[in-house]
Amino acid sequence: MSTLDYLVAMLALVGIFYYWSISTFSFWKDRGVPGPKPLPLLGNFKDVLAGKISIGPWLLSFYTDYPKEPMVGIFIRRRPILVLRDLDLIRDILIRDFSKFADRGLKTFEKAEPLSQHLLNLEHSKWRPLRNKLSPAFTSGKLKDMFYLLLSCGNHLQEYVDKLISKGDSIEVRDLTARFTTDVIGSCAFGLEMHAMDDENSEFRRMGKYVFNFDWKKVLKFRIREGAPWLYSLLWPIMRDNYLTDFFMNTMKATIEHRRKNKIVRHDFIDQIIEIQDHPEKIPEVKLTDTLLTSQLFVFFLAGFETSSTTISNALYELAQHQDCQDRLREEIRVVMEREGKLTYDVVKNMKYLHMVFQETLRKYPPAMILVRRSVAPYTFSNSNVTIPEDTLLMIPLMGIHKDPEVYDDPEKFNPERFSEEAFKSRHPMSFLAFGDGPRNCIGERFAKQQSKVGLIKILEKFKVEVNDKTEIPYKINPRGFLLAPLNGIHLRFTKI
Repeated sequence: MSTLDYLVAMLALVGIFYYWSISTFSFWKDRGVPGPKPLPLLGNFKDVLAGKISIGPWLLSFYTDYPKEPMVGIFIRRRPILVLRDLDLIRDILIRDFSKFADRGLKTFEKAEPLSQHLLNLEHSKWRPLRNKLSPAFTSGKLKDMFYLLLSCGNHLQEYVDKLISKGDSIEVRDLTARFTTDVIGSCAFGLEMHAMDDENSEFRRMGKYVFNFDWKKVLKFRIREGAPWLYSLLWPIMRDNYLTDFFMNTMKATIEHRRKNKIVRHDFIDQIIEIQDHPEKIPEVKLTDTLLTSQLFVFFLAGFETSSTTISNALYELAQHQDCQDRLREEIRVVMEREGKLTYDVVKNMKYLHMVFQETLRKYPPAMILVRRSVAPYTFSNSNVTIPEDTLLMIPLMGIHKDPEVYDDPEKFNPERFSEEAFKSRHPMSFLAFGDGPRNCIGERFAKQQSKVGLIKILEKFKVEVNDKTEIPYKINPRGFLLAPLNGIHLRFTKI
């Protein structure tokens, strides 16, 4: 072949590749769905891929740019994604027509990521029977049985803060609350004393940091995982994180073996796993491997450790800036403790202003910034001519809904009164989705609420929190985090009352 022939061939290949990179971009236009113009190969995902913005604020921008539209069509690389804005349509997807959107559209990789086989990711056929068997571990009765463990961790938190302020009044709150939630999850889920507050070298504290530390290697793996899952699966010996997998597999096996040998029953999450192991015939739809069961403990550790610690930290961040709210909450704690004499599950649950502060924190700072669903059948939206095929991804932008001035007046203002009983009932039920909704909502919602509230009670009962010269205002979101987190931590001044 001549040089000209090579050049023509190269140009032809470039042309074919370019056409392939944009071949899906008429998807939303053909269906009459508005949206921003995508870039070849990147779609509308350029800034997220470049690490300039996290996915929550990224979706918020589309929500804001199309204020009159019920839905917006975007592209992640070549894949069409539908962003839902209309709350009635969101209710249809999450509840009324759940059977057509029963999957989250997330992938499991049994070889590359053995611990990805958890409730968050599993397809509907495996998710439903497993969720039904795990749900009893999160009933109010079971949580009441475990409350003494949670309270013990809360008391330890108080003692730890006392030690910290003896060394200096400024505390990095994210680290403090992560130590607390690590101890809680260890005690209530694994039946182990983690000592994350006492021991700088606590294995579980190190593991929590490790999982959420996104270095360049993890970012590269994630990009391959999402952009070329076939390649990710093919390269599984390289992609597999043996340190992470072996740690949780060995921890679960050792804990279960110890309980069986010593006939220990704690009515906690591990006991529920043992029950499932002993009676596999009750869920014949699922092959109950050790890896599958360990995956459930793994996701409970991650969700309970990270999201709750972030929420406690963000609540303290706002209360430090709003001393009137902090004083009112502390007064509620004082009055309730004088009346009841001690904390119980029901006492915590019935603290009204604490609940309002908790909900307003989650409104302004939802840890999981988006909800994702995948259509498992063709679907036509109510009061619309828009039809989507099977395997279309839908994204629900929590930050967009929670910060919509049409839903929440002056949304950047921290105002717990938004969640008075009367105000809450006056809004659309889909206007607050921090825990999702419908059959596939957060299984650990009750636990997360109790854990976070006990942490706040134990801190505010004895200590006043204030901003200092290290406090970063306004709040900056880490652009590389999948979950919402502050870019440079949260530094506050603590003084003993």
